[in-house]
Amino acid sequence: MIEMLQRHALLEKDVKVKEIKNIINKYRAIGIASLYKVRASQLQELKKKMEGKVYLRVVKSSLISKVFDECKEKPGIEKLKDYLKGSNIFLFTNINPFNLAILLEKNKVKATAKSGDIATEDVIVPAGNTGFPPGPIISQLGSVGLSTRIESGSVWINRDVTVAKKGEVISERLAVVLSKLGIKPIEIMLNMKVIYDDGFIVPKEVLQIDLKEYENILSEAFTEALNLSLNAAYPTAENIVSLIKMAHQNAYNLTINVGIPTHESTVDLIRNAYGEALVLKAIIESKKIKE
Repeated sequence: MIEMLQRHALLEKDVKVKEIKNIINKYRAIGIASLYKVRASQLQELKKKMEGKVYLRVVKSSLISKVFDECKEKPGIEKLKDYLKGSNIFLFTNINPFNLAILLEKNKVKATAKSGDIATEDVIVPAGNTGFPPGPIISQLGSVGLSTRIESGSVWINRDVTVAKKGEVISERLAVVLSKLGIKPIEIMLNMKVIYDDGFIVPKEVLQIDLKEYENILSEAFTEALNLSLNAAYPTAENIVSLIKMAHQNAYNLTINVGIPTHESTVDLIRNAYGEALVLKAIIESKKIKE
């Protein structure tokens, strides 16, 4: 009986190994993310948001470790075993690692706060009707700094109040109040440990990209390149209009300085000549007065 159970367990494990192996071979990239502080409800919401782009699955470390050993088609994949500590979820996708990191950043999930959680943004309780009848709720709201009034049989909050700043620890009392008011002040996203991408291991440190900083770097680089091409008079699709305008302005200035009449410069040449004549007239009249 025991042998039959053991044999059944081994067969079942082999089936799961083959299943996971087939999934791995289907995708170019495999990510490992920590499930620390990720709740089941948030995980389900993340799965819905990622559907069609990323396949998420929780697999036991011992099972996935065996799968990595057998995936000979994926060079270097066994190195992922170094990142299996703790509770993990595995992400299978054809998106490149950096796009995957950005996708996860954009698909954060709002969650109800628990005692000890860190506010990921300023937590503001808006003024308005709480929907609760007068009772213990009044003292609970007051205990976290919310002034109230009773109107039409309901408890109302008088004004918007910031009850926690970004980075502050949320107390048990505040967590209870926020939960009752339906306010979700915590943003949860999967904390990526590593991504295997077609033979390359991309650790968490490399995946952390400051998009705003890179936008500024690219913008500065573009401006410097544009200025260089203009100064060198090197025509490109981006600068050709500016180069033509500069050439036209230089040609125009040359006709004015040399005194060559053209369709564009004739009016200004006459205007300059008239101005110079007036100056000369003033000088001659000044000398006559002195004489």
